[in-house]
Amino acid sequence: MPSPVNDVEKASLGDYAHLNNDTVHSYSWENVKVTVKDRETKQPKDILSNVTGFVQAGEIIALMGPSGSGKTTLLNVLAQRDATSNAQVEKSLRVNGSTTSYQNFRKISSFVEQEDALLGALTVEETLYFSARLALPRTIPKAERIAWIEGLISAFGLRRQARDLIGTPIRKGISGGQKRRVSVASQLITSPKILFLDEPTSGLDSAASHEVMSFIRDVAKNNKLLVIASIHQPSTATFELFDKLLLLSQGRTVYNGLVSGVTQYFADLGYPTPMYMNPAEYIIDLVNTDFIQNQDEAQRRLEHLQSSWKKSEQYEAISKEISETSSHRSSRDAGVPQEKANSLMIPLTLIHRSLIKSYRDVVAYGIRIGMYVCLAILMGTVWLRLKPDQNNIQAFTNAIFFGGAFMSFMAVAYIPSFLEDRSLFIKERANGLYGPLSFMVANFIIGIPFLFLITILFSVISYWLTNFNPTGGSFWNWVLFLFLDLLAAESLVVLVSSAAPVFVIALAVTAFANGLWMSVGGFMVAPKDLNVFWRYWAHYSDYQSWVFQGMMVGEFKDRTYSCGNGCRCMFSSPLEQQCQVAGTAVLQQYGYGNDERGMWVGILISIVIAYRLIGLAIMYVKKK
Repeated sequence: MPSPVNDVEKASLGDYAHLNNDTVHSYSWENVKVTVKDRETKQPKDILSNVTGFVQAGEIIALMGPSGSGKTTLLNVLAQRDATSNAQVEKSLRVNGSTTSYQNFRKISSFVEQEDALLGALTVEETLYFSARLALPRTIPKAERIAWIEGLISAFGLRRQARDLIGTPIRKGISGGQKRRVSVASQLITSPKILFLDEPTSGLDSAASHEVMSFIRDVAKNNKLLVIASIHQPSTATFELFDKLLLLSQGRTVYNGLVSGVTQYFADLGYPTPMYMNPAEYIIDLVNTDFIQNQDEAQRRLEHLQSSWKKSEQYEAISKEISETSSHRSSRDAGVPQEKANSLMIPLTLIHRSLIKSYRDVVAYGIRIGMYVCLAILMGTVWLRLKPDQNNIQAFTNAIFFGGAFMSFMAVAYIPSFLEDRSLFIKERANGLYGPLSFMVANFIIGIPFLFLITILFSVISYWLTNFNPTGGSFWNWVLFLFLDLLAAESLVVLVSSAAPVFVIALAVTAFANGLWMSVGGFMVAPKDLNVFWRYWAHYSDYQSWVFQGMMVGEFKDRTYSCGNGCRCMFSSPLEQQCQVAGTAVLQQYGYGNDERGMWVGILISIVIAYRLIGLAIMYVKKK
């Protein structure tokens, strides 16, 4: 297959090697061991045992093995990520023959996740543009950034798709293979020297897999990039694109050497590859013991393969390469880690990116706006033009509860959008671009205008249709508390989704929390009648209760209601002799005797801040 990187594109990539001043000639690992506690026996169990390897700049090594062999765990260890939960890890990792700090390692390496964590509402060009804004220092001129981005787009064969959307559930975008190329290209923005790929061909057919790996191979060769990829049963053509293979089974090495020599190696051990069979498929089946009936025989064969590797010439060659590299290491090889982007500009970049998403992503924003408008019309027509008489006092109260509680409940529609943003954040955080604080600040700021727009649209329709207190002050009081209601509800979604980043779980927990807040908010049971247990911990911490109070005071404090024919007033008030009910009498029934709206607003703001801070703390603790 001809190289997809022509001479002009090579120059574009090569001219920007100065973006990262580190020079990486080799990367090695010795005696990597990962131990966990077995769930059944409760005894220590090795999921990786004494794995050693060596790869040089410009080479691509494949980590292969059957399911459960430890290849993903090994990839995480080599990328200096968490191997697995509650694991004990022993490792010796060296760049250019010497150890390097975690901070410096993150600056010279990038990790491409198995799932394409991309924003579907952005174009290919915009995706790379924002990756550059987040990763590159401000000292690099804009013209150089653009040239670097265009060089990557051309190098990965994406020129024709540069202005195409990545794709959303509503709007079709680029193909799966093109998405994978965009994922890799976005990680090459900072010109990393070590690139880790987790199943880069997962979900792709053989043609798309070969296409993706061809581009990666060409970029690696032309830019002396060191690539380590976990991969599962590639086609013959894709398999031959790799330079080296590290084959694992049950956490131990079975082969580690050139791909071109793997068939001969196993043939010499008495396991020749059948004619016309994919070598990669054959060796995976050879070391897979899961589906063999005679487990004793399968285990003996595996032990023979593992022990043969320890005695092989390839093992000796790798040990010698590691030893020679370590003895000839030079302090000059460590280089100077590249300068990072201005931390003060990162939230602004995230806000800019979210703004583009907000007006393009129909699912995240357009459908939600339509849903809230429909809810406003529903509310306004159900409680249509209520007359200010005592028979409608309960209807007004019901409408206030509905407007606040159900608008809050519908914030669950934000969960999918937040989870998409969070998955991108997890990827970018793992690659050292920014931390949870920048993400949370940007997420909060970008939500404010959108929630205010929803508040205005809902209020303009529902408030006047329902015929709430027809004064400007009461209307803006409603807008204020409804806005704080939505702000708190969305902050709750962020908190829950940060703690449980699975859609179904986040949906269930958020819905339950909203049901609890509705029950203790003061409408179902008046606060003065609520039992002590629920009142002191739930009612006072319930943002909906403060919203309900604020809206009730806005409606009833300065409004009067007719007692109707016969002048039999349902509420005792000073206006009873005038055949009217003062709204303050209604407030007294709920225990809202004093107008303390300033304090209530302060409490709501405090609840919003508390939700965000707890969510931020969770993000700092959780790395996935």
